[in-house]
Amino acid sequence: MRPFRLIAPALLALALGAAPQAATAQGVSDVQRSDIEKIVREYLLKNPEVLEEAMNELSKRQAAADSEKHQASIAKNSDAIFNSPRGVTLGNKDGDVTFVEFFDYNCGYCKRAMNDMMDLMKSDPKLKVVLKEFPVLSQGSVEAAQVAVAVRMQDPTGKKYLDFHQKLLTGRGAADKARALAAAKEAGLDMAKLEKDLGSAEVKATLEENLKLADSLGMNGTPSYVIGKQIVIGAVGLEALREKISTARCGKATC
Repeated sequence: MRPFRLIAPALLALALGAAPQAATAQGVSDVQRSDIEKIVREYLLKNPEVLEEAMNELSKRQAAADSEKHQASIAKNSDAIFNSPRGVTLGNKDGDVTFVEFFDYNCGYCKRAMNDMMDLMKSDPKLKVVLKEFPVLSQGSVEAAQVAVAVRMQDPTGKKYLDFHQKLLTGRGAADKARALAAAKEAGLDMAKLEKDLGSAEVKATLEENLKLADSLGMNGTPSYVIGKQIVIGAVGLEALREKISTARCGKATC
């Protein structure tokens, strides 16, 4: 209801500004203001649909402004978003649309989002998927993400990473270093190399890059996505993601 309260004063201001010759050089008198307020109030009570029309128009303008801002942010950070060697690339590496997901291993919504991602890769052979660790929920999230980066470092194909990713996201309990190491071992990683890589500068640099990039894109939660020229915040569901992919591919919700 808060936006409705903002519309009436805006309409009043418009009416005051348009009052023909009623205002003196010093502005509208108290009597005139009272009369105009009464007229505006009566009009809105008789025509409440005006409020809905105004809200719809405001939403359209905000959406257009957000879209323009997102496109500018994506263009500015395009190489880091889509082509950084520190991301994990899955699906069709030469795909016509790139689907980038920022996630946290302790994000409950990311578990559902993982199923959406798997369905998308199975049903869309032209889709390129990039995963970026975005540990924002806890220290355990940071530890799990550090292990994930070390997994990526010894698995250029992404196959073992994906196995590790699924095991850790679907496992019970909060994700932390111990759980992440257990998932890595179960996925068949070289544990001695993984322990060594955990202390490397690459792990720190990867997470710093992802966090900085997410901040530049205005992301404040997980999962978050970049799909073509669109930024999507939250677990919006499979069908909504398909529509975003189609929009990136052919400019409409269904190609």
